[in-house]
Order: sequence, then C-alpha cells, then structure tokens
Amino acid sequence: MDFFADEEYLRRERAKARELRQSQWWKNRIAKGICYYCGAQVPPKELTLDHVVPLVRGGTSTRGNCVPACKSCNSKKQSLLPIEWAEYLAGFSGKREE
Repeated sequence: MDFFADEEYLRRERAKARELRQSQWWKNRIAKGICYYCGAQVPPKELTLDHVVPLVRGGTSTRGNCVPACKSCNSKKQSLLPIEWAEYLAGFSGKREE
C-alpha cells in the first residue's frame, strides 16, 4: 500500500527537521564534512540534511533517517527510496546486480 503524506504530516516532520539541524548531534555529523551517499569531502556548511526515506514516502525526521548529503546527491536522490537510489547509482556504474 502506498503512503500518502498529507500537508499536516509534512509540516510536522519539516519542523522536526529544522529542530534537528540545530542540535549538537547534527553539528557533529556535518563537522566531518563527508557526504553520506558519495563520500565526497565537502565543507560542512555545504552539506544538506537528507531523509534516507523521504518524508513524502513515509520517512520521519529522526536521527536514524537523517544523513548529511552534498547538494548534488540530495538533488539527484529527490524522493527515491534507498533501494531505488542504489539502482539509480548502479545504472551509472555500468554494473547491474543480479
């Protein structure tokens, strides 16, 4: 069954994400300056908060679902689920898992 994220749910979760970005936990995560997805070294201020499972797909703004991502990866990933993102990346590497 598909998840339908209504506006109230999205509003609440985005507010939680804003709070999470102000936490010491998040500041420690971005201090390393490493994108969760591509592993690139990025200035900490350029890292964005990405929801591994996107809010519109039922994800939550919790520590276990939020990771630092470079703007490029975050923009490309959009609302893909982890398995969909892995398939997307595999398509660029020329490798397909069997």
